[in-house]
Amino acid sequence: MQEDFIKKNPILKLTFEFAILIMNYCDELQTLKKFIISNQLFRSGTSIGANCFEAQNAESKADFIHKIKIAAKETDETQYWLMLCDFANDLPDCKIHLIKLEEISRVLNKIISTSKSNNKN
Repeated sequence: MQEDFIKKNPILKLTFEFAILIMNYCDELQTLKKFIISNQLFRSGTSIGANCFEAQNAESKADFIHKIKIAAKETDETQYWLMLCDFANDLPDCKIHLIKLEEISRVLNKIISTSKSNNKN
């Protein structure tokens, strides 16, 4: 049942798939003994989807917007950690992760702006 729920909701689908990518990438970082950055990236990268998932049961429109904004902040933090990985010479390539994260960021920003404009009515 939850699988259908995720598949039918574009932001949940995007963030769930991204979380799996992040988990796999963090496994690679762990193999290279890059534990600190792996742990930070894991937390922020999986938190995006967790906040979006939680937003689906928001108590109000304002609560929904708040939770989606938290997901957007986690997106920014994840971008920071991925940029560090991208600029480091000795870490696995993460450019696809940055591209997918940009797509998530655009969708989250659209959800926020649409929700805010609908909230005024």
